[in-house]
Amino acid sequence: MFDWFNAPAFHLFGAPTSWGELLGFVTGLWTVWLTVRQHIANWPIGIANVLLLLAVFWSAGLYGDASLQVVYVVLGFYGWWQWRYGGSGRSARHVRNTTTQEWVGQACAGVVLVGLLWFFLGRYTDSTVPFADAVTTSLSLLATFGQSRKLIENWWLWIAADLVYIPLYGYKHLWLTAILYVVFAVLCVVGLREWSVAHRRTREAVAA
Repeated sequence: MFDWFNAPAFHLFGAPTSWGELLGFVTGLWTVWLTVRQHIANWPIGIANVLLLLAVFWSAGLYGDASLQVVYVVLGFYGWWQWRYGGSGRSARHVRNTTTQEWVGQACAGVVLVGLLWFFLGRYTDSTVPFADAVTTSLSLLATFGQSRKLIENWWLWIAADLVYIPLYGYKHLWLTAILYVVFAVLCVVGLREWSVAHRRTREAVAA
């Protein structure tokens, strides 16, 4: 019934690009653009995107990334709620900087996540890139959590993850997804700038 999902839509750099990967490309690009604009619709579109990518990554043997998509669904609903009701008095959230305490917590969580995922992927799966898969998975989880709380620095985490994702997807011949993450990296720089400007304007409005 779903044979069309893995069927090649076209070939890119000599490797087939499936319809599933193409749909993931479109919804992923849409999601990041909405996030840059602080549009709350990024969350439902993002949930649809990760469900598509789950199937694509599993087929490519990127089990860490595939499993990450399940967590993304949960974080998607969490972020959706946070953006609408996570502010003071159950109001909408505003962008802000990450505190020192939050940085320490994320750093500790990141080290633990990388270690656990690296061990699991290396021991219990046939992944050919267990460490890179573990690093990108961990960075993406931390970035999504920061995004859900509108922390400006989540964009730096996304940029770091993208710089590993791009060659990783190329190695797996997921060329369209690799190109998508090049675009993501550019959009992350734009998002960092846009959120920083929004934060400055909020502080100026409060000060006035």
